[in-house]
Amino acid sequence: MERAYDQDFATRIDYPLIIILASLLLVGLMMVYSSSFDFGYRVFDQPTYFFVKQIIWALLGTAGMIVMMSIDYRTWRRFSIPLMGGTLFLLMLLLIVGQERLGAVRTLFAGSVQPSELCKLIIIIYVADWLSSKGERLRMVTYGLIPFAILIGVVAGLIVLQPNFSTAILIVVTAIGMFFIAGADILQLIIGLVFGGTTFALLIYRSGHAFQRVKDYIGSFSGADVNYHIQQNLSALRAGGVPGVGLGNGVYKLGILPLAHNDSIFAVLGEELGLIGCLLVVGLFAALAYRGFKIALEAPDDFGTVLAAGLTCWLIFQALINVAVTTNTMPFTGIPLPFISYGGSSLVVSMAGVGLLLGISRGPVEERSEESARYDFGRRNGRPRISNSRRR
Repeated sequence: MERAYDQDFATRIDYPLIIILASLLLVGLMMVYSSSFDFGYRVFDQPTYFFVKQIIWALLGTAGMIVMMSIDYRTWRRFSIPLMGGTLFLLMLLLIVGQERLGAVRTLFAGSVQPSELCKLIIIIYVADWLSSKGERLRMVTYGLIPFAILIGVVAGLIVLQPNFSTAILIVVTAIGMFFIAGADILQLIIGLVFGGTTFALLIYRSGHAFQRVKDYIGSFSGADVNYHIQQNLSALRAGGVPGVGLGNGVYKLGILPLAHNDSIFAVLGEELGLIGCLLVVGLFAALAYRGFKIALEAPDDFGTVLAAGLTCWLIFQALINVAVTTNTMPFTGIPLPFISYGGSSLVVSMAGVGLLLGISRGPVEERSEESARYDFGRRNGRPRISNSRRR
């Protein structure tokens, strides 16, 4: 039987994680205003148009975070199946009635809602429930790898049809990380990576737009012209140098960088705050990763462990992809920088994910082990590789 949360709510909140989140939000709001005031003035005659909307989304995200951290995280396990069913329905509905924007069908309600963002959170909840319920059977191909591959393949396929390769890849990579942490056999992971990688390679090859981005990326190392977007990203980063040109003083956001307040916001940050600002943001995400995995280590049950690890992997992988694209470390793809880029769906869902992390961190204390947790890359007899002594 589930035990109620401790009454002492305030003393069990992970305050370092809240400070990290608040810092990222503060940087994000500053950069959204700096990168969008010119565009807002030219298009809407309101320099603060995007800034005000981002503040509203941040407030909604804060409310969502408080709700998520106030609910016993185990409650979501009971609703994981209907939530997953609703998400699949929403993704299918999007392909039928969604509005096309920039050559893709990704949004509903005049571009204000992006179902694939919500899908990131819901699938993590469902996969955490599914993986933590398998135990030793997870190492069996018929109980582990095959149904896992079908589940993730269906979700990724619906997102690829939008098309949205970046989000599909992010979901697959996050799910594979959870599969490993939950205790899956290494051979299964290798097989899954080979088949999954091959499938994505074929899909990208058959997609003219995606394949052209891959060719542009490869060509950039052989002296060929670099994609315009990437070229301007790199130029903005070089212009910032170490100290940056100063907050608000950047010029690449003035119609040079496409989507300066969204996909390219890290380049604007690099120009205005320099290498110092970039390292500060990267350091904040590293701190977020540390707190997230610490919460996973100390989670009171296997579901909490896999769930916390999945939430952390999602946010960190997404940040890494955005930074890697901006620095031409991987082929160009549009994906927002969590808590920094402009975008309502991304911000609210990301903050809800942090709220769920906070919920895992604060309860229930009576089920926690008094001994320190540890990480084990070896076999765990069906238990997660992140494990505490209570589950040994």
